Amino acid sequence: MDLPRQRVASSTAVARVLTEAFAPAVLAAVLPLVVGLHAADSPVRGLGWGLLASLFCSIIPYAMILRGVRRGRLSDRHIGERAQRTGPLLFGLGSVLIGLALLLATHAPRELIALIVASFAGGALATGVNHFWKSSVHAGVAAASAVVLVLIFGPALLATFVVVAAVGWSRVRLRDHTVAQVIAGGAIGAVIAGVVFGLLR
Repeated sequence: MDLPRQRVASSTAVARVLTEAFAPAVLAAVLPLVVGLHAADSPVRGLGWGLLASLFCSIIPYAMILRGVRRGRLSDRHIGERAQRTGPLLFGLGSVLIGLALLLATHAPRELIALIVASFAGGALATGVNHFWKSSVHAGVAAASAVVLVLIFGPALLATFVVVAAVGWSRVRLRDHTVAQVIAGGAIGAVIAGVVFGLLR
């Protein structure tokens, strides 16, 4: 293999790692744990609320996607076919609503509630956009996560936007999205998180 081909193969491998490591399901599972532990007056309760939020915002929706892939109804774990995205997105929104109701019923911290409302708002907008365009959910969730971390922990966490840029690059490098789709997805996620989470927290 000549040097240019090696470089292409290496960059593709890096892009795959970034796409998997910072996939929406991963970030949607980890961020509620971080917020729950930060917001609660007890680490045990914070972890419990965070796990509850992760279950309904990430684990259950992702399990449904994996089931669809195994049964041949979905193309892949990242649902590369735009026409296949509406069903899983709507299912995910329903799951988030159930999780939100349970968090409210158990008097979860306001900051965690704000995160889940922002997640629902971002998912609803992404579902609407998906009817006519394939915006990047990877970029959207990554950007939203970065904004939430900055709002909670301060300007030092602006460094997380390096990860957002890397995730966006990976989606373009793998030819799953165009640059415009990545920028639009990132903008949607950042604005929704900034406005909804910022106002409700």
